[in-house]
Amino acid sequence: MNLVNPRIPHFALHQIARDSARNAEADQCCAHQNAGLGAIFRLLSLILFNFMVGSENLDGTIWQNDWPQAMVKALAGGYDVTSVEFLTKGIALRASEVGRRRKSRVRTNTEISNREKRKHMAKFRVVTPKGASFTVAGGGYGYEKEALDPIGAEIIEAPANEAEFIEAARTADAIYAKGIPISKKIIDSLQNCKVITLGTVGVDSVDIKAATARGIPVTNVPDTFIEEVADHAMMLLLAGFRRLVEQDKMVRQGRWTEGRPALLKIPRLMGQTLGFISFGRVARAVAKRAAPFGLRMLAYDPFISETLIYDHGALPATLSEVLSQSDFVSMHAPARPEVHRMLGESHFRQMKPTATFINTGRGATVNEEALIKALQEGWIAHAALDVLETEPPSHNNPMLSMENVTLTAHVASASARFDEARKRRVGYELSLVLSGMWPVSCVNPSVLQNTQLRRWQPVSMERGPNS
Repeated sequence: MNLVNPRIPHFALHQIARDSARNAEADQCCAHQNAGLGAIFRLLSLILFNFMVGSENLDGTIWQNDWPQAMVKALAGGYDVTSVEFLTKGIALRASEVGRRRKSRVRTNTEISNREKRKHMAKFRVVTPKGASFTVAGGGYGYEKEALDPIGAEIIEAPANEAEFIEAARTADAIYAKGIPISKKIIDSLQNCKVITLGTVGVDSVDIKAATARGIPVTNVPDTFIEEVADHAMMLLLAGFRRLVEQDKMVRQGRWTEGRPALLKIPRLMGQTLGFISFGRVARAVAKRAAPFGLRMLAYDPFISETLIYDHGALPATLSEVLSQSDFVSMHAPARPEVHRMLGESHFRQMKPTATFINTGRGATVNEEALIKALQEGWIAHAALDVLETEPPSHNNPMLSMENVTLTAHVASASARFDEARKRRVGYELSLVLSGMWPVSCVNPSVLQNTQLRRWQPVSMERGPNS
C-alpha cells in the first residue's frame, strides 16, 4: 500500500520547508514543545492503529481511505487540526465499539455461567440438622462429599429443632441423622426420602418403627470403630479390676502405704470368668483381647448360632449363667426398645459380690437406679462404665462420688480415624441408596425388598442383612 496519499498537495510540503527556514530561530525555541506534541500524536496514532486492526464492525471504508493520511502525518512529526480531530474521533468511536463488545461478552459469559449452574445443579438433596455429632464443630462435610459429589448430591444443613427441620426436610431425598432425634413426626412428614443415615453404631436417635412403616431404610456404621471400643472395654476391665483410679488417688494424696493392702483382697486375673451379654462384633473383639490373659469366657446372645460363639473362644450360656458365674460381666446390647432397661435389681442380685460390671454399649439398657443400689449395698464390687442412662450425668448422680465406679464420657469409639472413617461411610451409604442400590448396613432390612433399590451384594448366611 502507498503510505503517502497522492492527494496531499506538493506545494504544502514546500511551504512547510520555506516557513521552517525563515523561522529557524523560532522553531529552535519551540523544538522541545514540538517534539513533545509530536510524540503525543504518534502515540495516539499507534493506539488508533491497534484499535483498528481486526475491526469488523466499524465502517471499513472510512478507515481504509482516511486513517493512513492522519497516521503518516503523526508518525512524521507533523500535526494539524484535521488530523487531531480525526484521531480523537477514531479513538472515541473505537472505544465505544470495544465497550459494546465487552458488554456483549459479559452477557455471553453470564449466559454460559447460568447454563453451567443449571448443568451442575444438585440432583439430590441430603438434609441434616445443623451442628456436629460426636465430633468437633465446624469439621465440614468433606469426607461425606467424596462419595456424594460424583452423583450430584449436596448436603444442606437445617435448623436443629423439630418444627423447622420438618419444613426444611419435607422434600429431601435423604436424611443425615445427627444432633436431634429423628422422631415419628419428622419421618411422617417426609415426602421423598429414600434413606435415613446415621454416623454411629447406635440407632436409638431414629424411630426405626416409624421409618419401617414408611418403607424408609435406616443405615448405621456398625463395623467402623469396633477395635477402638474393644480396646476401651478391655481397658475398663483391667482398670476396674486393679482399682487403677483408687490407686492413683492414694499416691497423689500421700497414702502410699495403703495401695498394696487394697489389692491383697483381689485374686489374680488368670482363671477368672468373663461373661458377655450380647456377642456381636465388639464383644467378639473383646474376647480376642481377653483370651491371652487366661480368662474363661461365656456368652449370652439368643440371636446368633452357638457355633459362632464357640469359634470365638467362648461358651454359649443363658443370661442367668452369665450373671451368676462371671467375675466380669460385659454389656454390649444395642439400644433397642426390646432391651430398654434390660438389667435391673433381679439381675444384679444374681451376680457375685466380687464381680465387676462393664458397659460400653448403651446406658439405657441398664436400670441405673438398680445399678447404684447394687454398688451401694455390695451386691457387686465395682462398675466400669463408658455409657450412662442420662448423658451427661446430673451433678447429683451418686456414681460421680463413688470410689467403686470408674467412668469415661462415652468415648470408647474415639480415635484419630474416628471422624474420617465414619463420615466416609455415611457418604458411601447415602451414595449407594441415591444411586438405586442397597446400602451396606441396613438396620431394618425388611423394607429393602419393597423398594426399587437393587441388591448388589452376595447373599450372606450370617446374621444381619449384609453381614
